[in-house]
Amino acid sequence: MLDLALSILCSSLIFVIFKLYPRFKVQTLYAIIVNYFTACLVGFTLMENSVSPMEIPGKSWFSGTLILGVLFIIIFNLMAKTSQVLGVSVASVATKMSLSIPVLLGVIIYGEELGIVKALGVLLALCAVYFSSMRKAHLPFDKRTLYLPLLVFLGSGVIDASIQYAEQFLVPSDEFPVFSSTVFASAGCCGLIFILIRSKKEKIRIAPQSILGGLALGVPNFFSIYFLLRALQNEVLNSASVFTINNVAIVMFSTLLGILLFREVLTVRNWIGIGLAILSIILVAAF
Repeated sequence: MLDLALSILCSSLIFVIFKLYPRFKVQTLYAIIVNYFTACLVGFTLMENSVSPMEIPGKSWFSGTLILGVLFIIIFNLMAKTSQVLGVSVASVATKMSLSIPVLLGVIIYGEELGIVKALGVLLALCAVYFSSMRKAHLPFDKRTLYLPLLVFLGSGVIDASIQYAEQFLVPSDEFPVFSSTVFASAGCCGLIFILIRSKKEKIRIAPQSILGGLALGVPNFFSIYFLLRALQNEVLNSASVFTINNVAIVMFSTLLGILLFREVLTVRNWIGIGLAILSIILVAAF
């Protein structure tokens, strides 16, 4: 449970850091790329001598990290576009509701037992994420942009499901740091390629605070994945329970941090969502 709690804490800190970017005029795209390389270096620092960097390309999970790295970049950009076109609420709901994909795959493919009470907890989790993400103002909805939240939903779910599969079948526990580092390195390289292509059309200027912002983001970003991988090895909770608690608790904790640190005002629906989140965690974790 400690690993799960640390993953939730690190993931919530990511939202706090993103919230601070505009205040310090951090260029988000460049900070994200720096963040990926920072997370990679953190992982290699923690890596034990059991794996040499030269051996990484020969690992069974190496090709998967390349795909995950590409997905990280693509889904992040889709999330940004969804926020700009449809609003932050829609992007948040699409991202967090993706927890249903690894939960269902855990039951269908891996034969995990969900049970009536835990199934109710998962359903309440989806409701909690929806209510917690709602805000007073909504942008007009255009059916032609429906593909954006759909792709975010599917992409985030594929990422979670891929991490779940890698943890169960491909990555030994002592290789979690190098696996996570390779994923982040792949994402960083994809972002670097994007910048190089972009530099041919326009001059690229990276502000010093963007580098610092990336460094600050990279550490919790790495540990959010690292501790999630460790939490998936929990003998008491199955993967469905881990993903449910992780996603719902992130919404709940980041919401509370928004109130305490940034004085964000919540609606009645937001408070209903927090209440449902707490109930969902109790049902999933206790039964």
